[in-house]
Amino acid sequence: MSQLKKFYDSCKELKNVYALVCIAMLLALRVVLGMFANATLPFFGNNVKISAAFLPIAATGAMFGPFPAALVGALGDIISFLISPTGAYFPGFTISGLITGLIYGFAFYKNKVTIPRVLIAWLVNTFAVETFLAALWLFMLYGASKGTPYTVFLSARFISQAVKCIPEMLLIFGVGKLLGNINKSLSYRLN
Repeated sequence: MSQLKKFYDSCKELKNVYALVCIAMLLALRVVLGMFANATLPFFGNNVKISAAFLPIAATGAMFGPFPAALVGALGDIISFLISPTGAYFPGFTISGLITGLIYGFAFYKNKVTIPRVLIAWLVNTFAVETFLAALWLFMLYGASKGTPYTVFLSARFISQAVKCIPEMLLIFGVGKLLGNINKSLSYRLN
């Protein structure tokens, strides 16, 4: 299946009331996990923030495709900011949430969730979004005006992602397998 067809099919998912309700619940879960399911760990002089907010985005991507997952990623960031602002709004992190949804949607939608697929999706998201883009957003927010080089933020993001790699991949794989079983039982009952 081509990526364009996946995107088009995922747009059509929004016509289904069941899909809209599930996407809304996953969006709410994304906001709640983003606000409460966080831990900060000290590693190598850096604080590594571990969060489960990516799971509802990946679940939306597996169940409904890249477009709804991108909506959950972007709207989750905006709603989290509106509920609990921690400074001025910065659209870069909203763009990161949108791209994360697209990556997980294209990787998992209408595909079996396998370890190689999880590894590839996680690596693409980690390097493109969680490392390079996040370092760029942080540099724009905190480093450019103070003269701190981009590489400082980039190295901190590499350390953060190295610490989180195994737990995040295992969580995505486990949730993906669970969702595969749920989708099978729901499609059996609906047909």
